[in-house]
Amino acid sequence: TAIDIHNPQRNKNTSGFLPEERDWVTKFIASGFVDSFRHLNTEPHNYSWWSYRANSRIKNLGWRIDYNMISESLLPNLNRSVILSQAVHSDHCPVLVEIID
Repeated sequence: TAIDIHNPQRNKNTSGFLPEERDWVTKFIASGFVDSFRHLNTEPHNYSWWSYRANSRIKNLGWRIDYNMISESLLPNLNRSVILSQAVHSDHCPVLVEIID
């Protein structure tokens, strides 16, 4: 969604945020899946990838392109879904989903 990318208007025709890609994700979710992170976190500016250029990570000018989708049947067991943005190992950071019994 637009809150998952810095400057969605400028990037609307960029691979990774193309209309047909967003449409595919919408249809995938409609088929019985849940974006675990967005289900629990509705605020913007939570990203899992930043370009190495222009100090993008320091400025938090990124994209949320790493997802943990879960089936709707797991939703009652979803405890947390977080982006571990402080873990710096590459241009991506780890994402974590915790399912409880």
